[in-house]
Amino acid sequence: VQLVESGGGLVQPGGSLRLSCAASGFTFGVYGMSWYRQAPGKEREFVAIISSNSGTTDYAESVKGRFTISRDNAKNTVYLQMNSLKAEDTAVYYCQTRGGSYKGQGTQVTVSS
Repeated sequence: VQLVESGGGLVQPGGSLRLSCAASGFTFGVYGMSWYRQAPGKEREFVAIISSNSGTTDYAESVKGRFTISRDNAKNTVYLQMNSLKAEDTAVYYCQTRGGSYKGQGTQVTVSS
């Protein structure tokens, strides 16, 4: 089982990034998928979640209206489109299955001028 995040990097405030999480080794299409993040010195926090068939999504209040979660079950991939990034979005971003059975290693997002 693998979840591999990519797409992180350094971006200026107000900029955008698109994170990807490629899954393998399990039946991706039956799992809800979520994104979490962890900033230095802080606990891991929920960012967004999407149901197995993309019918339902939910977001943390801090990212509503700026982030969009989506998935492509044919590609076994979940995405996080992040717009209007702020310094406080700086964190390591992780994808995981709903319930946390499988987790990725994370990708660093740094928002700084």
